[in-house]
Amino acid sequence: MVEADGEGRWVFGYGSLMWRPGFPFLDRKPATLHGRRRAFCIYSVHHRGSHARPGLVLGLAPGGAVRGAAYRVSGPDWPEVYAYLMEREQPTETYVEAWRDVALTGGGRVRALVFLSDQAHPQWAGDLSLERQADLIRGAVGLSGRNEDYLTDLVAHLRDEGIRDATLDRLLTMVGSESLRS
Repeated sequence: MVEADGEGRWVFGYGSLMWRPGFPFLDRKPATLHGRRRAFCIYSVHHRGSHARPGLVLGLAPGGAVRGAAYRVSGPDWPEVYAYLMEREQPTETYVEAWRDVALTGGGRVRALVFLSDQAHPQWAGDLSLERQADLIRGAVGLSGRNEDYLTDLVAHLRDEGIRDATLDRLLTMVGSESLRS
């Protein structure tokens, strides 16, 4: 298990990095990160909400396990990919970069760069009830669009990856999105 070797470094994605990585990679494998779970635990005051009407975005909260994708990036591409990821994932520094072991589906483990939710950041929402999450998501709009669309797209893409998340499905129903209810 290495975070870097002659074949490059690994990056773990659990949300939009799964379907829209935006960087060159040598390999993509389904993977699981243990000890963290996918959760709407970050207040969004720019992309999916505003300071006056915050929304919520995805983060990795403590506990559980999360299925995602691990990408192997070549050594020569790494500096540019790392700079891109820092710009993409850290505009408000709501995440903490960390190297964690991830289990590759089919066998093996790699050390991958992961962006964990920063529980000390003012935008950390923590463990909100599903009712509160639905209230925040419903009606919030930011620079990147409606928060409800973010949730709908997330659930659709996860389903495309073969991932059914009962909590996100329930949240989608509570928010009232008409698409993807089945």
